[in-house]
Amino acid sequence: MKAVSYRTTGPSSVLELGERDEPHPAPGEVRVRMHVSGVNPTDWKSRSGGGRLTELDAPHVPNQDGAGVVDEVGPGVTGFAVGDRVWVWDAAYQRPDGTAQELVVLPVRQVVPLPDDVSFDAGASLGIPALTAHIALTASDRAPRELAPGALSGVVVLVAGGAGAVGHAAIQLAVWAGATVITTVSSPEKAALARAAGAHHVVDYRAEDAAAAIRRLAPHGVDIVAEVNPAANLGLDAEVAALDATVAIYADNGEPVVVPVRPSMGKNIRYRLLLTYTTAADAKDAAVRAVAAAVADGALSVGADAGLPITRFPLAQTAAAHDAVEAGTVGKVLIDVGSGAAG
Repeated sequence: MKAVSYRTTGPSSVLELGERDEPHPAPGEVRVRMHVSGVNPTDWKSRSGGGRLTELDAPHVPNQDGAGVVDEVGPGVTGFAVGDRVWVWDAAYQRPDGTAQELVVLPVRQVVPLPDDVSFDAGASLGIPALTAHIALTASDRAPRELAPGALSGVVVLVAGGAGAVGHAAIQLAVWAGATVITTVSSPEKAALARAAGAHHVVDYRAEDAAAAIRRLAPHGVDIVAEVNPAANLGLDAEVAALDATVAIYADNGEPVVVPVRPSMGKNIRYRLLLTYTTAADAKDAAVRAVAAAVADGALSVGADAGLPITRFPLAQTAAAHDAVEAGTVGKVLIDVGSGAAG
């Protein structure tokens, strides 16, 4: 089978397309024929090794997320059959076998049914972005552990960076759960994407006073913040937060973060730093269930019309796909692994 792998961490040039032996599932595992592989920032960062060239014990196949069709089930597996359409998550976490290959074997827990009317593109865009968004939105005491329609009724959510992949998923999940959603963006083009995703209010922080605009939209304050850039935004977050608000931080750009202590104390703000990989199993399973339910309800969609433009590459150009994500390509970067990729 065809697979992209790397034997040494470093720049995207370490990625090579080659042939590997077909894997077969052990008890409790499922083999998926990948159609589309999703690329996230964590994928190129893991491959880069922090810019250090490090020889690996075995070849590693990159990419955590993807979608495809079950083509073999291991002993003892129930609930899946050959031909089932699925999406997968955390494929390459603490494993050498990600989704940038034609066949991937995973524990059944990491394989989720994909409805017939949902594209492989949408399935491959879930994983890291949607699960991270769910964990951020449920970090508050005002939210349940598992989202569902109406679960965030009466809650005001601020999504920083609504045109990003996690921001897009956070908007859609929060709207599905009944929240009022405000998002910040940096351009009219990104504002259009955030509106297409379903945000109720969009604030272009380069065109207006973001704090004043958010206070007008939410005079009693914001209850939950899904924060992508704490170094730049914690002052704003503290200014617009409601009493007992939660700021869920899921990314940073490497800059030092200054917490506005006195304003935060005055509002009893909780700062929750999160990483989807190390989230407790019960919270991760709740996120998977909720995301699957939102997908079944048609609440998580992709494409320019849904606010998440797709940029795609063939498997042989996986290095270019990684470079595109590292360069900050707006929307979602996908890799066509097999035939019928977007079906």
